[in-house]
Amino acid sequence: MKETPLSNCERRFLLRAIEEKKRLDGRQTYDYRNIRISFGTDYGCCVVELGKTRVLGQVSCELVSPKLNRATEGILFFNLELSQMAAPAFEPGRQSDLLVKLNRLLERCLRNSKCIDTESLCVVAGEKVWQIRVDLHLLNHDGNIIDAASIAAIVALCHFRRPDVSVQGDEITLYTPEERDPVPLSIHHMPICVSFAFFQQGTYLLVDPNEREERVMDGLLVIAMNKHREICTIQSSGGIMLLKDQVLRCSKIAGVKVAEITELILKALENDQKVRKEGGKFGFAESIANQRITAFKMEKAPIDTSDVEEKAEEIIAEAEPPSEVVSTPVLWTPGTAQIGEGVENSWGDLEDSEKEDDEGGGDEAIILDSIKMDTGVEVSDIGSQEQKSYKELGTRLAEKTEGDAPIILSDSEEEEMIILEPDKNPKKIRTQTTSAKQEKAPSKKPVKRRKKKRAAN
Repeated sequence: MKETPLSNCERRFLLRAIEEKKRLDGRQTYDYRNIRISFGTDYGCCVVELGKTRVLGQVSCELVSPKLNRATEGILFFNLELSQMAAPAFEPGRQSDLLVKLNRLLERCLRNSKCIDTESLCVVAGEKVWQIRVDLHLLNHDGNIIDAASIAAIVALCHFRRPDVSVQGDEITLYTPEERDPVPLSIHHMPICVSFAFFQQGTYLLVDPNEREERVMDGLLVIAMNKHREICTIQSSGGIMLLKDQVLRCSKIAGVKVAEITELILKALENDQKVRKEGGKFGFAESIANQRITAFKMEKAPIDTSDVEEKAEEIIAEAEPPSEVVSTPVLWTPGTAQIGEGVENSWGDLEDSEKEDDEGGGDEAIILDSIKMDTGVEVSDIGSQEQKSYKELGTRLAEKTEGDAPIILSDSEEEEMIILEPDKNPKKIRTQTTSAKQEKAPSKKPVKRRKKKRAAN
């Protein structure tokens, strides 16, 4: 386990707060954090929350062969896992010293204290016994793992139900929960661990240290006790020397805390059993607090529908009466009708984009008016002198085309023009009207060819 060391400033701040009998979460010296127990849908599954430290407990069972030296006793197995989901300091794939110490402490607290009757787990002596496996998963680490793990383990064992069996000769029959009700485990007492943290060589004492307080403590004392004030196990770590009075003082505090926690566990088990018998809703989903951003449900708001009709009548009476004016249809032409004034007819009106196009087209017409053709005719005042200009243009083009001179056409920006001739039908030819320079070039070539022909003659 690789933890990021605290800075000297943080360490001094925490130690000074402990000297002043102040804790980061506002608790007093001997106060425990809030404990919350919730059960899953299956027997033997629970989640224990000690402040922000969360531990999931799951109990399973199977029929196995007993140990050779204990042929009439069942087997108890405890396994605690520390994953990186709980804290990034935990290394996956290897057992740290902390994990080994916690597993051994759990075994001494629960198995060596004989809290469970292992002889009741025997089915056939020397052949078949029940093996009870308790798996504990740390979901979130905020200090005092051993206390949360011991509570989760004993709660899961008390909540667990094993299948019922019957033995007839050499035959062992295992019944499902539908055939026979599962059988609870025989539990004699409930040992619970209580941790005490010491600071400055035992000068100051805190109960239920959190993660920050554990990183600055000098030593840790863990006492496992039941509600009968019987000490099941005790362990001191950290290398500090404790006096007899200090240990006795811690044991008295542990007796009070264990009695409170045991009462809380029994009440939680009773409530869960009551809900299951009544057929109510149970499981982890029902334990989620409402009115939270992480919850998927909210409380239903009651709605009173007894006086709906009276309220509706009051609303209608207070409302303004409808207008008495009734619009009559207007018949413009047979087969049509109009109700109301309507809006102005906008059919045929140009839109803004079309108006801009029209304005742009006018500019192009002005540009074209200023361009002179190679024939010497200026394109202007087409509206007033349209017929005259067409005749002059036709006659001059006819003179130039007498020698069968070719007319060169350009592919760019061409438009059609109709040439009016006196005796022939109107013909369609293409002329270029965009550039005056481009149109002068084809007009010179036929002139040169005409001179060559005359010289040859």
